[in-house]
Amino acid sequence: MIFGIDRLLADPALLAQLKGRRVALLAHPASVTADLTHSVDALIAAGVTISAAFGPQHGMKGDLQDNMMETPDETDPVHGFPVFSLYGEVRRPTGQMLSTFDVILVDLQDLGCRIYTFVTTLLYVLEAAAEHGKSVWVLDRPNPAGRPVEGSALRPGWESFVGAGPMPMRHGMTLGEMGRWFIKTFNLDVDYRVIAMEGWQPEQGPGYGWPLGERSWINPSPNAPNVSMARAYAGTVMLEGTTLSEGRGTTRPLELFGAPDLDARAIIAGMQAFAPQWLDGCRLREVWFQPTFHKHAGLLCNGVQIHVDDPGYDHAAFRPWRVQALAFKAIRRLRADYDLWRDFPYEYVFDRLAIDVINGGPALRDWVDDAGAEAGDLDAVAGPDERAWEDERREFLLY
Repeated sequence: MIFGIDRLLADPALLAQLKGRRVALLAHPASVTADLTHSVDALIAAGVTISAAFGPQHGMKGDLQDNMMETPDETDPVHGFPVFSLYGEVRRPTGQMLSTFDVILVDLQDLGCRIYTFVTTLLYVLEAAAEHGKSVWVLDRPNPAGRPVEGSALRPGWESFVGAGPMPMRHGMTLGEMGRWFIKTFNLDVDYRVIAMEGWQPEQGPGYGWPLGERSWINPSPNAPNVSMARAYAGTVMLEGTTLSEGRGTTRPLELFGAPDLDARAIIAGMQAFAPQWLDGCRLREVWFQPTFHKHAGLLCNGVQIHVDDPGYDHAAFRPWRVQALAFKAIRRLRADYDLWRDFPYEYVFDRLAIDVINGGPALRDWVDDAGAEAGDLDAVAGPDERAWEDERREFLLY
C-alpha cells in the first residue's frame, strides 16, 4: 500500500501545486516515507520549500517520555527553518507561526483514539488555518486500530485537549477523514485537502489497519511501540486516570496494568465471571513487572497483560474499552475501598477527575463504582453512542 506522503512525492502534478508556496510540515518521528526517509528531508529533496515545521505532543523528535512534558520551539539543525511546538507555551498555532507558511502538510501517524492528542492538534490547526486563510493538506496514514468503533461519546462541556469533540473513544477513522468530520461539525471554512492512501484494507488480516510486513512500525510517541499497543490503547489509556501502572517504565507500555497490591489471578477470574462476553477476541495473562520510572517505579507489580497478536485475536470481537472497564469493575468488586482513581490535573484540567476527563464524562467511573451496576448498564450507555457514530462518520470515510 502507499501512504499519503509517498503518493505526494511520486506525483509531479501534486508537487507542482506546492511550487512557489511556503510549506510547513506538522510531523514527528514516524513521519517517514516507505524507505524510512523523514518527510522533511524527502520533501526538500523533491524541491518543496519548507519554511517551518511544527511538532505535536512529544515533539518533532519524540524524545519526551511522559505526558504533560512540554517541548520548546527550536531551529532545525540541518535546514535552519523554525520548528514550532504545539505542546509547549501554546497548543494552537499563533498568528506569528502562521505567518511563516502558505500551506501546512500534516503528516502524523495517529492511533485512532479520541484521547491521542494528535487529532486535537489537527482540529486546532484547521481552526487557525480557517481564521488566517491558510491551506491544510493531510498526508493520510493508516489507522492501526482499524475501523471498529467503541466507547461512549464525549459529552457537551467535557471538551479538552484529549477530547476534541463528540466522538467515541475508538473512532475508527484516519486523520484525513477526521479532518473532513471536523470541518463539517465545527463549520470551518478552510482550504482542505487529503492526499489519500492507496491500497489501505482495514478489514484484512493480519494487520487489520496496519500493513504488517510492508511498512516498519515507528513509534509515533515514546510509549507506542507496536501494533498491539495501538489495538489495546482505546482501553488501556484509561489507566492514566488511575493509580494502576499502565506499564510505563516497562517494555510493553499500555498493553498491561498492575500494582504492588493487586491479585492478578483474582482479577482475571472476576472479569471472566462478571462479563465473559467482553473478553472475546483477546487473551489475558498474569504478569509480574517492575517499572523503571513512572507509577510504582522500582516496585514489583502483579498485573495483567492483554494479548492481541496471536491466533486468539479476533479483530471484530475485541473491545478494549470494555476489557479495561471490566478490569476496573473486577478490582472494585474484590476491594470496594481500593484507591483506584488518581486525583491530579490531567492535561491541565484542574477541576475534574482524570478518569472523567479521559472518558469525556463521568459515566464509566459511575458504573465502576456502582456496586449494583451490571455489564448491560454500561452497554446501555455506550451502545447507542457507538451506533450513532457509525452512522455519522459514514459520509466522511475515504476508504
